[in-house]
Formats: sequence, C-alpha cells, structure tokens
Amino acid sequence: MERRLAAILAADVAGYSRLMSLDESGTLARLQAHRSELIAPAIAGHHGRVVKLMGDGILAEFGSVVDAVECAAEIQREMAARNAEVGDDRRMGFRIGVHLGDVIVEGEDIYGDGVNIAARLESLAETGGICISRQAYDQVDGTNSVSSARSISRTSRSRSKPSRSAAPP
Repeated sequence: MERRLAAILAADVAGYSRLMSLDESGTLARLQAHRSELIAPAIAGHHGRVVKLMGDGILAEFGSVVDAVECAAEIQREMAARNAEVGDDRRMGFRIGVHLGDVIVEGEDIYGDGVNIAARLESLAETGGICISRQAYDQVDGTNSVSSARSISRTSRSRSKPSRSAAPP
C-alpha cells in the first residue's frame, strides 16, 4: 500500500440541487464550462491534478499546500467575477476545503483520513469561501497565500483542533 503526504482540495457547488431543480441542462452546462475553462486549468496551473469528479464535486491533489491554497483563492476570485452578471437565483458558488495530510494511493485515486478531513472542511466553508485545516494553515501562514485574505478561527466538527477559514480578498 502506497502512502504519501499531500495537499488535498475538495470543492463542491453550494445549492446545486436547487440550481438543478430550476434548470437542469443550463446548470449542468454552466458547471461543465466552469470546470473546463476555470477549475481544471487553475489546478494544472498550480501544479495539481484532478483526482476525480463526483457530481458537482471535485477532488484535487497538490504537492504543495501553498499551491493548493493559491489555486482555491484563484477559483473563488474568478467565480465571483463570473457571477457578477448572473442573477442571484442562478449563481453558482463553490465551497472549498484544503487539508495537508497522509493519503493512501491506489492507481490514480487517493483515500484516507486526509481526504475525509478535506471534505469535512469543504462542508464548513461558506459559499465562495475556503476553509483550511490547521496543518494547511501552518504551512501557508505568513505567505502571500493567506496574508491578504481575512482569516477566521474555526473548530472542525470532527476534531477539537482549530482550523482557519479564509475568504479571498
């Protein structure tokens, strides 16, 4: 069994079921456009890889926490710009969680507690926000990745250790 330390980014669309109930084909087309025009290029541009797509969610792996956090911030900034001209009822907003942890590698997939924590952090993030674990925050603290973002202490539901939630500037 192969293991490695990785920065894991988990993201999903907030309110996806509501958006699908309003306009299935339009929502799916917008999601696919965001993935192909913004998200996949941002992940690749920050030296990451898309591990898998799960409905409206995405799991990505990075060798660097700084790259993962910068990618998350870029996605959120660009999504805010893309949503500027879209009506409130049609806006597609992502929630993103980032964690630094050990993963089990099987083929092209990753598993383990590190992935689970990133997914839990994503569920804690506000729409348009980024929630990062204490382990991830400790690696990027003082870098440009979070120095211009507002940071809020949070406690993860599954752990008593504080984490940080950041909204891109």
